[in-house]
Amino acid sequence: MSINATLFGEFLVFIIVLCIPIFAVISYKIGKRKSTMPGVLAFVGGCLALFPLLALIFIAVLALKKDLPKNNGYTG
Repeated sequence: MSINATLFGEFLVFIIVLCIPIFAVISYKIGKRKSTMPGVLAFVGGCLALFPLLALIFIAVLALKKDLPKNNGYTG
């Protein structure tokens, strides 16, 4: 049985293309709580999805970051 390298390459590209929006959405959702610029974090998370291990490390670091203080609108 021979292994088709072209089919394996197409499978890898499909998985990476599928991961880009997933990592971008996860980065955006976490970034809304952790930063004032969640769009930039979503872009960086999407770009790092080309290397899934780096994207997972980015999301882990982002999740461990301290949340922004809540603003309840009361100024005193």
